[in-house]
Amino acid sequence: MANIKSAMKRVKVSKIQNMRNRMITSDLKTAIKKFDKALESDDRAAITEYYTVAVSKVDKAAAKGVIHKNAANRKKAQLTKKLAAK
Repeated sequence: MANIKSAMKRVKVSKIQNMRNRMITSDLKTAIKKFDKALESDDRAAITEYYTVAVSKVDKAAAKGVIHKNAANRKKAQLTKKLAAK
């Protein structure tokens, strides 16, 4: 553990940021899994709803810096490709 006051603050702040990033990543993965699960069904309305939610989560994660901008674009392209194939 750090002895310097500013170093102790950095430890606390980085812990909070780490938790925030993990929450966003987990939420993103959940949205993508729900979209994949909806693809297995034939309900077109549910598929498009989960698609829009997943793309929104990807955009938000990229905007907050949790994932890289290019990784977000790649992930959205993969989701769109799956949607078009269905």
